[in-house]
Amino acid sequence: MTESSPLHDTQSDPRSRRRAEDWRFVTGQGRYTDNLHKDGVRVALVVRSPHAHAVIRHIDASPARCCPGVRALFTGADLAADGLGALSCSLPLPGLIVPQRLPLATDRVRFMGDPVALIVADTLAAAQDAAEAILIDYEALPPLTDSRHAQDRNAPCVWDEAPDNRAFVYDRGDPAAVADAFAMAAHIAEIDLVNNRVAAMALEPRTVSAHYDAARDHYTLTLSAASVHLFRPEIAAVLRVRDEQIDLIVPDAGGGFGMKNVAYPEYALLAWAAKKTGYTLHWTADRIEEFSSGVHGRDNITRGRLALDAKGRFLALDVKTIANLGAYVSSLGPGSATTAPTPAMGGVYAIPAVAMHVEGVFTHTAPVDAYRGAGKPEANYLIERLIDIAARQLGFDPISLRRINLPKRYPHVNAFGYTIDSGAPRDLLTRALVHADVKGFRKRKAESKRRGRLRGLGFAFFIETSRGPVGEDAWLRLQHDGCIDLAVGSQSNGQGHETSMIQFVADELGLPFNSFRYVQADTRVVPSGGGHGGARSFPMAGPAIASAALRFRAKLIRSAAHLLQAPEAECTLCSDGVRHEPSGRIINLSTIAQESGVFESHARNENDLYNFPMGCHVAEVEIDPETGRTELMRYAGADDYGTLINPLLAEGQVHGGLAQGIGQALLEEIRYDDNGQLISASLMDYAVPRGDDLPSFNIAFIENATSANPLGVKGAGQAGAIAAPQTVMNAIIDALSPYGVAHIDMPATPEKVWKAMHSQ
Repeated sequence: MTESSPLHDTQSDPRSRRRAEDWRFVTGQGRYTDNLHKDGVRVALVVRSPHAHAVIRHIDASPARCCPGVRALFTGADLAADGLGALSCSLPLPGLIVPQRLPLATDRVRFMGDPVALIVADTLAAAQDAAEAILIDYEALPPLTDSRHAQDRNAPCVWDEAPDNRAFVYDRGDPAAVADAFAMAAHIAEIDLVNNRVAAMALEPRTVSAHYDAARDHYTLTLSAASVHLFRPEIAAVLRVRDEQIDLIVPDAGGGFGMKNVAYPEYALLAWAAKKTGYTLHWTADRIEEFSSGVHGRDNITRGRLALDAKGRFLALDVKTIANLGAYVSSLGPGSATTAPTPAMGGVYAIPAVAMHVEGVFTHTAPVDAYRGAGKPEANYLIERLIDIAARQLGFDPISLRRINLPKRYPHVNAFGYTIDSGAPRDLLTRALVHADVKGFRKRKAESKRRGRLRGLGFAFFIETSRGPVGEDAWLRLQHDGCIDLAVGSQSNGQGHETSMIQFVADELGLPFNSFRYVQADTRVVPSGGGHGGARSFPMAGPAIASAALRFRAKLIRSAAHLLQAPEAECTLCSDGVRHEPSGRIINLSTIAQESGVFESHARNENDLYNFPMGCHVAEVEIDPETGRTELMRYAGADDYGTLINPLLAEGQVHGGLAQGIGQALLEEIRYDDNGQLISASLMDYAVPRGDDLPSFNIAFIENATSANPLGVKGAGQAGAIAAPQTVMNAIIDALSPYGVAHIDMPATPEKVWKAMHSQ
C-alpha cells in the first residue's frame, strides 16, 4: 500500500450492499426462540440464591410442589441422584483450578444468582408463585467481592481447592530482559488501572426451549446462543451423553457480544428436565437474571510500567494483572486475561521486551467470560494510557511519542513472537488527524472555554488479533427448488453474515444474490463450526466458501453439461443458470436440481494464522466543571481491515463496537456492595449509551490486504470496542490537565470526574 491509498466512502462504494435480513427484522418477521412457543410447552423458572455466599442447610420444596399449575420441581439433590456431571472449561491453562460447577448448587451458593432449583409449571405466573413458596434455609457467610483482596490472609475462601482464592498464574515474555531494560532506562512511566466489570446487555436475553425424544434418546435445544458447535460437548458432558445425541438450533438471535458463546447451567438443566418430565420446556431470562447470572466481561486490575530511553523510544513493558474470574471458571473465562490479550500486548508499537504476569482469582461474584474483544481492549487500553502518562510526565508530545515508536517496516514480529504481516500505522495516524480536523481543535477549545466548559483531545491506536478457533467449514447445497443453501460453521448474532457471505459467494459464482439461502447455527445441517468469536468469521469462513464455490461450480457445470448433452468446456454459469455458449441454450438451477438431484460441495479452511486489524482514533470531549458531566463531542479515525467485502456492513460493525467501548469508558459498570448484592441489576441502575450520548462517528477505511488468508481480509467485529475506551479516556484526562489530574478509572461518571477535579 502506498501513502496515497484512498479512504473509502462506504455509502457510494459499489460493494456496499444493505443488509437483506433487516427487512424481516424491522417488519416484525424475525423468528427468535421466544417466538417459537407451541401448544403443550411448559414454562421453566430458575430459583436463584439471594446470597453471595451461604451454606444451603435445607430445602423444603413440598409447599411449592403443591402450588396450582406446578408440574415438577427439582433441586441439586435430584440432579446428583441422576449422576449429572459438572460444567467444564474449554480453554484450560496449565495449573488451572476448575472447581466443580453443577447445574444446581447443592451444599453452598457462591454468588448472588447462583441457581438452586428449577420449577416446571403451566404458566410463568404459576412458576413465580411456586418460587415464593419454596423454603430454603441459608446460613449466610461473609462474601469476597473485591479481587484486590482475594489473596489477603483473612479473605473469605471461595473454594477449598484454592485456599488463597487463586485459580491460576500465567506468565509470558522475558522478565530478565525486561528487568535489564528498566535498569538502563532514562525514563519510566507507571500506571495502576482498573478495567471495569461490564455486562454485554444483548437486546435478546438468554432463552432456551428443550425437547427430549425418548424413542431416539435425543435432545433438541432451540436457544439464543452463539458458537453452538464449541459448547455442545460441554452440555453433552453434563448430561453424560454423546455429542451426537444433542442438536442445538439458533434461529434469529438478538445480539450476544461474547456472553452467548459459552455454556450455561440452564442449557443442560432444561435438557435434563425435559427428559424427566416428558414435556418440552421453555425458559427465558428476565433482565435482572441476565445481569445477575449471565457472564460479565473485563474486570481486572493492572499495574503497567513502560521503560523509555532519553529520546522517548520504548525499551520494555512490564505488566502485572489480577483477573477476576468470579465464583466459577466459565467456558472461556481464563483466556480473556491470558491467551487473548497476549498477541496484542504492547499495541501497535515496536517494544523489544515485554513481560506479562497474570493471576486469576475467585470471588463471590458472577463468572467472567468473553466480552467483545476479550483481552484485546484491556491490552490496548493499558499501553495507550501508559503512553499518555509518559508524554505528560516527561514532556513529550503524545503524537510524536507514538510516531517514533511505530515499527519501521512490515512484516513486524512483536515481543511475543507474533508476526504482524501488514500495516501502515503512520498512514493511519496522518489520515486520522486530518479526518478529525485536529488543526481546528484550538478554535473549538476556545469556544468551549467561552461557555465555561473544558475541552479535551485524545488520541489512541488499537490493534486487534483476529482468528479465534482454528479452521472453518462451508457447504453449498443445490436444493430441489433450485435455491442454493450456503451453510457456514461461523455464526451471526447481528453482524450481517446473511448478506455479506451470500454477497461474496454470489460474486464468486456469478449468480444472483436471491439464488442463495443462508444456513447457520443448526447442528442438524451444519455438522461443525468455530462460531464467530475473535472476529474470525470472514478470515476463516471466507476462504472455505471460496473453495466450496469452486467445487460447486464444477459440479453444477458437469450436471448441466450432461443434461444439455454438451462438453463441459462449452458451458458457463450465468445469471439464469448454466449456458451452453455455442448454442445459447440455458438450463436453470431448478431444472438441474430436479433432473440431477440435490448435491453439495464442502470445503474446510485449516488456516491457523492471526491477522491484525489496526487503526488510529481521535476523540474530543467537553466537560462541565460544575457537575463533572462529560459529553463526547466528536469521534473520528482511520482503520485498516484489509480487503473489504462490504464496506457498509464493516462500518456498522465498527459503530456498534464504538458504542460499547464508549459505554465502558463513560457509563457502564457492574457493581456489588460489600455483602455481595448486585446493585446495578437493572436498567434503572446500569447505564448503557443512548443515541444522545454518542456523536456521529467519522471513520474512514484504508485497505491494506493481509497475507494471512487468500482473501486479504482482516476481522472487524471487535475493533470499535478495542479502540474507544483509551481514546475517550485520553481525551478526558487532556481536558482535566489544568486540574493536575493524571488518571481516573472507567467509567468516567460525573461524580468521579468532579471528585478528581476537586481532590488535587
